Amino acid sequence: MIELRDVTLRAGKFELSCVSFLIERGQYAVLMGRTGGGKSTILEAICGLRSVDSGSVWLDGVDVTAFDPADRGIGYVPQDLAFFPTYSVREHLAFALKLRKATSKLVVDRIAEISELLGISHLLDRRVKGLSGGEAQRVALGRALSFHPPVLLLDEPLSALDEATRDEMYSLLKHVRLKTGVTTLHVTHSLHEARCLADRLLVIADGCVREELVGDASLKR
Repeated sequence: MIELRDVTLRAGKFELSCVSFLIERGQYAVLMGRTGGGKSTILEAICGLRSVDSGSVWLDGVDVTAFDPADRGIGYVPQDLAFFPTYSVREHLAFALKLRKATSKLVVDRIAEISELLGISHLLDRRVKGLSGGEAQRVALGRALSFHPPVLLLDEPLSALDEATRDEMYSLLKHVRLKTGVTTLHVTHSLHEARCLADRLLVIADGCVREELVGDASLKR
C-alpha cells in the first residue's frame, strides 16, 4: 500500500500542494502529467530522496515520512537506471541483498529466481555496458525486486525503448505483477502505456493530483 496524505512539495517556484492518494496493496497505478509537472518529485518523496514540506507518506500502514530511504523497503527504478558501470548483471542483482546481509545461499538462490523470472539468466556474467535497452530495463527491474520489496516505483521505465521492446516489457511487467503481487506506481507520459498496464490512473494537473478512469478517451498524453 502507498498513501500520501495532504503532501506539499516545493522547489523554488515549483509547488505541488495537498497531494493525497491511496494505492491499495497489489494494485498497479500509473502517474501521468506534463514534463516538469512533478511526477518524479512525487516518486522521490515516496522513496525518501526528497523531503516533504508538509503532510505524510505511508507505506503498508506505517508513517515513513521521517524514515531514511534505505529503511523504507522500496524497490526503485530511476529514469537513468543508476547502474554501477564496473558491476556485472549478477552483482547488480546481488547488491540490495548483500546490503541487507543476506546469506550467500539466499543471494545465489534469489539471483537464480529473479533472473529466470525476468529472462536474463544468460546475461548474469555480462557487464551492464553494452546491454540493449530492453535488457538494461530487465536488469534494473531485477535489482529493484531482488529483496522482495512490498512497493515498486518505476520512473518512465519504457520511454527509451522501441515499440517492439515496449510491447515485450508490457507483457513482462504484467507477468511480474502476477508472480510477485508487488504494489506498483509507474510514471509515464504515454496514455497507451497506462491503458496497457494500469488499474489505477493518477494525473497531475494545476499542481494537484486527481484520479481518472483508465479508459478515458479525453485524456491527453
